[in-house]
Amino acid sequence: MTDQGRRWYDDEAGPLVRLYAMTSGRARSTGSETFDLMTVVHGCPRPERGPVLSPEESEIHRLCSPRPRPVADIASDAGLPLAVVRVLLGNLLGAGLVRVSPPVPAAQLPDPRILKRVIDGLRAL
Repeated sequence: MTDQGRRWYDDEAGPLVRLYAMTSGRARSTGSETFDLMTVVHGCPRPERGPVLSPEESEIHRLCSPRPRPVADIASDAGLPLAVVRVLLGNLLGAGLVRVSPPVPAAQLPDPRILKRVIDGLRAL
């Protein structure tokens, strides 16, 4: 087999890591928590003798530590697939390094008609 047949990615791709390697072969989080796209993740202070984190877990913890962020934003900014981020968030939640707030249910959001009236009133000023 030639070198071309074995190497199917280009030089700019960098080191290639399979997604299951990042999640220890798991496709779902081990906890009971489900992470919706809009679930807000809050980073908790990391103890000095805390668990050893993977580079991806460290990056996710770093992204949500300065301020709470939705799962969708974390996945986007970390450059990781959503399924991987959900599994890694489950690890961080189990270790006590993050806490989550569920998204606001649609029934509790303001009526769009009222918001439109407010915007129209502000524009009229």
